[in-house]
Amino acid sequence: MPLSIPKRRFSALSAGMTPVVLLAASAAGGMYPMGRPSDAAPRPVASVSSTAPVVTSEEPQVDLDAELAAAVAPLTGDSTMSVAVLDTGSGDGALYGRRMYATASIVKVDILAALLLQAQDDERELTGYERSRAVTMIENSDNDAATSLMRAIGGAAGLDAANQRFGLTSTTAARAWGLTQTTSADQLKLLQTVFGTHSKLTGASRTYLQGLMRRVAADQHWGVSAAGSDWALKNGWMPRSATGLWDINSIGQVKAHEHTYLVAVLSAGQQTKETGIERVESVAKAAVRVLDRAR
Repeated sequence: MPLSIPKRRFSALSAGMTPVVLLAASAAGGMYPMGRPSDAAPRPVASVSSTAPVVTSEEPQVDLDAELAAAVAPLTGDSTMSVAVLDTGSGDGALYGRRMYATASIVKVDILAALLLQAQDDERELTGYERSRAVTMIENSDNDAATSLMRAIGGAAGLDAANQRFGLTSTTAARAWGLTQTTSADQLKLLQTVFGTHSKLTGASRTYLQGLMRRVAADQHWGVSAAGSDWALKNGWMPRSATGLWDINSIGQVKAHEHTYLVAVLSAGQQTKETGIERVESVAKAAVRVLDRAR
């Protein structure tokens, strides 16, 4: 079950989340306790002008989506980018960008989550072969392993079926798995499935997948990890044959200033892989700073 986001701090992303998103946190304003009537006789009350200003103690509205947009827009350059971020403790979150992007290799987290879900349904453990393929797919981002496990879950139809159960309403699987279309808001839901306690995946399944994401190969220690420490992530990078431009994506969990954040950054139209990585890292850091300042 996705985590909740108080409406006063969150607007655009909540519109893209499933209804259960609103269950885990309370609204910060709008409700006030009523004082108990006094048992004593009422005292005379002085007349109050109808034109007197009304004083309210409600906290100012904070539009984190707007603050995130102001922080991220200058960082995108000539590319298109989207980011979704959630503070798992406070429930504060924000979204910048709603368009769909090709997943590239971040879909490998989704493929393994689908495999684990199917194994749970069958009340079985992953086979030795499945585990070996899963390790190679996540830690080394091996494409052959991803193709093998994509076939094992029933291809695009199997992935779509799992995503429906995960609540990913804006993700469409592709036979060529790297071309699966998704949004940053949906990738945040996937991260909540992997790292949240209210999930279609069991604790054992989540722990297994989290462990692989913490052990990605050294050449993949980039992306959302730049926003904090004690991270777990999966990156995706893919040059597009039609344009020669790059799709660079990164999803994961990081810790910063004693808070835990889920961050999903998607991008397209990057001139080079290196430029794309720099922008993804800058956007991830900016997103975490926005929520950090909101506390």
